[in-house]
Amino acid sequence: MSDDRLKLKILTAGGVIEEGEYDKVVAPGYVGQFGVLPGHIAFITPLDVGEVKATPPGEGASEITFAVHGGFCEVQENNVLVLATAAEPKGEIDAERAKLAEQRARERLADRKKDDIDTARAETALKRALIRLQVHTGETD
Repeated sequence: MSDDRLKLKILTAGGVIEEGEYDKVVAPGYVGQFGVLPGHIAFITPLDVGEVKATPPGEGASEITFAVHGGFCEVQENNVLVLATAAEPKGEIDAERAKLAEQRARERLADRKKDDIDTARAETALKRALIRLQVHTGETD
């Protein structure tokens, strides 16, 4: 590995989702989005539901994106390890399924007067569905 590159590894319980060398990684920290460049100081942080973006080396190389649903990120000596609860590459996101999940979550939240509605769970489901759709379309807030 070159000293001017980051080695990114995204892992879930299901295995390795991505592994490669990149110039820059941006991820959704629990207290806000953060970026990592080569030579970054070591740290570990919890991840929020959001989008991980990685910029590959080379002029005009296309950025890769993943929807992640929580977990942790560790940065140490140009290694970025994302231990995600769940992660989905942009090309594997089922937009129809995400739209249905969004609709279900919105319906649950609209009907939150019922005692049996778990509001926090519905809000998390809505956030995950919206991130999937954002990553799938490439649109940012």
